[in-house]
Amino acid sequence: NVIPLPGGVELPVKTNGIFQTPPRATMASNILQLPFRRSHTVSLSEAITQYISSKYDQRPDMFAEDLMIIDRLRSEAVNVQEPHFSGVSRLVTYAAQLKWLSGKFPIDVGVEFSWYPAFGFNASRPVSQNNLRFELANVLFNLAALYSQLAYATNRTTADGLKQACNYLCSAAGVLSHLRTDIIPELRTSPPEDMDDMTLQSLELLLLGQGQECFWQKAVKDRLKDVSIAKLAAKVSDFYGDAGDLAVKSNAISTDWIHHMTAKHHHFAAAAQFRQALDCLEKRKYGEEVARLRDCLICVGEGLKEQRWINRTVLGDLTGLRSRVAEDLKRAEKDNDVIYINPVPPKSELKTIERASMVLAKAPSQVTDAISMLGDNGPLGQPLFSKLVPYAVHIAASIYTDRRDRLVNDTLIGELESMTDKLRDLLSSLNLPGSLQALEKPLGLPPTLVSHAEEMRQQDGLNRLHRSIEDTARVKGNDLAVYNEGVELLSAEKAEDLAARRKYGTDRWTRGTSESAAPKLYKSLTEIDGYFTSAQGSDDLVQRKLEDSRSVFIVLTGTNRDLESFVPSSRRVVIPPEVEREANRLRGCLSEVTRMENRRRRRIQALKDKARTDDIHPALLTQTARLEREFPMQPIQASQFEDLFEDQLKLYDSDREMLAQERREQDHLSDQVREANQAFTGSHKGDASTKEREAALQDLENGYLKYKEIISNLDVGRKFYNDLAKIVARFRDDAKAFVHQRRMEASQLEIDVSNATAMASLHISKPHLLQQPQESGRIHHPPSAYSAAQPAQAPPQPSPPVHNVRPAETSPPLTAPQPVRAPVAPPPVSTPSMPGGMPGMWTPEMGIRFGSAAAPPNGTPSTGAGPAPSQPTRAPQPGSWDPSKGLRFS
Repeated sequence: NVIPLPGGVELPVKTNGIFQTPPRATMASNILQLPFRRSHTVSLSEAITQYISSKYDQRPDMFAEDLMIIDRLRSEAVNVQEPHFSGVSRLVTYAAQLKWLSGKFPIDVGVEFSWYPAFGFNASRPVSQNNLRFELANVLFNLAALYSQLAYATNRTTADGLKQACNYLCSAAGVLSHLRTDIIPELRTSPPEDMDDMTLQSLELLLLGQGQECFWQKAVKDRLKDVSIAKLAAKVSDFYGDAGDLAVKSNAISTDWIHHMTAKHHHFAAAAQFRQALDCLEKRKYGEEVARLRDCLICVGEGLKEQRWINRTVLGDLTGLRSRVAEDLKRAEKDNDVIYINPVPPKSELKTIERASMVLAKAPSQVTDAISMLGDNGPLGQPLFSKLVPYAVHIAASIYTDRRDRLVNDTLIGELESMTDKLRDLLSSLNLPGSLQALEKPLGLPPTLVSHAEEMRQQDGLNRLHRSIEDTARVKGNDLAVYNEGVELLSAEKAEDLAARRKYGTDRWTRGTSESAAPKLYKSLTEIDGYFTSAQGSDDLVQRKLEDSRSVFIVLTGTNRDLESFVPSSRRVVIPPEVEREANRLRGCLSEVTRMENRRRRRIQALKDKARTDDIHPALLTQTARLEREFPMQPIQASQFEDLFEDQLKLYDSDREMLAQERREQDHLSDQVREANQAFTGSHKGDASTKEREAALQDLENGYLKYKEIISNLDVGRKFYNDLAKIVARFRDDAKAFVHQRRMEASQLEIDVSNATAMASLHISKPHLLQQPQESGRIHHPPSAYSAAQPAQAPPQPSPPVHNVRPAETSPPLTAPQPVRAPVAPPPVSTPSMPGGMPGMWTPEMGIRFGSAAAPPNGTPSTGAGPAPSQPTRAPQPGSWDPSKGLRFS
């Protein structure tokens, strides 16, 4: 792994090892080229196929050719790793299709795109994201890298070559600018380390500086005026300086590149002053010429401070400029001192050199206006999956369906049913129609009651209710099991995270908690739990209704004999004319109530049919086509169809008016029923048997209504749990995906923490050495232990550090071998050439022995000279080494 620097020099990368030498002979260059990002092969078509199958109504085989093309385009794009112009079309075509797909699919389409960073310390570790925008960002970065490498490979010894290289570098800077301002903000995730704002801005300014340098070089070749060349050079210096300042703030750009930018910044600052000095010479401003040449020499000196890290070409440019400036300065100072004698102004009084910028970060139109170039005759080919309804359109259709269903079911149908229930409650409170039936038919069963009982018998009423309750409970149980599965997954992941947090501590286990990592998922958990709690209350209410009316249901589902036994007969009486008149009036009101209920049932069915045939898809597709034509770069959003929703819902304005009319008619009819019933009860005084018959008939009528009510409640409950099944299944799937992602993160974080802990344990420590009583400092010992004659007052020497100290054993360890010096008399100071050598130096004549290193407590050397006789039979003293026990280090 090497980094190509200007001049063709390849320096080894000591910090990250990310740059790869292009597999070709590189010529001497004074510009840098961006390295390519690399990726693994993934099948985008498989993810799209699965997504279409699960989310769309269309079949994936309708798009078999498009699926094959998208994989081919990606393969061609990610394999662009050579500076050839054919790679531009491959990259821009794939990038255009990715932009187009962003309007058709959500960005998390279901494939993990893995890319290796081009800069930074983690270039060997790929970054993976399930994100189409992340894929697009990497492709555009490689496009910028390709343009920079094309500029690097261009022959810049000719005017045309310099112009072409400048255009390439401006295009590269424009692509990076488009990436930074338009693509990265839409990632919805944190960008990779080498795609943060500081890094991209630094690279963009670097490319602009190199493009400006090409233009400056062309100006020099064309022999433009010195003042014009100075303006160009000053702007080059600014570009490099700003790029270097931003590179220092980046965590990805290597120090070699920063040194290169710094050297170029000072180089072109000097070049600008040099050219301005030549202009001063031409205009006979001899004092200013000297001042600018002196500042030029200072700038060159600043640039030469980077000579350890820059390549031969840049270093040669600096040294050549220094030689030229030194000669001119010597000549200028001599001429001015001897001939012109002009005052030399200080640098603070020199006029700032004007800047002339000749470059602009401009991305190709194939990048900024890519979607408009897709079409039948477009230069970038046909847009893929054009017949697939965009994802935002499906979202918009779902939003409209929800609004329409709420309007129809809750506002219209729900209100109609609520008004009907109020009307039935009114009749029940007035004991109708039981009181009227008891008078009109004192013997036998009323026809309406017989028809109601026959209806319930045909539907197997009571058993039907039980079966419906069991079916609803079964669906509810399945929903609860799926929901609990997701809850258990989240609980297990949360427990694992807390255990790891307790194990490693919050200072090392730095990732967020489970709730903060997935707030929407935990919000769904709470919402679904609320759904179950609310639904349980409704289920209990339905069960109580059934238990309260069970005895009546048994009678209604029995035989006619059971009904006759339940309803007592009263004696036949002669009905007076005034009573018959009020009874007929009340009967007419009840008939009107029946007609109103039948009319509402028909209207409710008509509303359901109207909602079923209300298809907004054609209007959505028409609106989508118009938006894609008018705003090709803007992704389709569901919010763009709000006006269409309002227009479509106007279809139900007439139904809203009908609802208001029904409310007015019911209020009027309710008043009529109350008046007629009051007149009827005032004119009719029944006996006790009549009252009992009225109560029995009313109980059966109320029981039939309660049966219909419970049937409706059970249908609503079953539909609720069927709809909830989709919600809990999605919750469970999201929980599985989240837990899998968190466990992968935890595994990687645990490896990182373990590696950091292992590195931290490799600290430098000093061995514990026994101090000799007769010495004032530590004794320095070489690798082989020895004992030699040594003066008693030898100067202390530091102990070398010992790495990877082994933990202490359970048994007392042996002391490491210590050097023991034989006590000898100190030599005369005036005899430097003594046979024993210099003090503190061992000579072969001293001999080697192992023995006690102890000295008398008073620190005076023991008497005797030469090697002491060995005493193998003596037990080792503390502080001495026993050879029979080997070596052990504590």
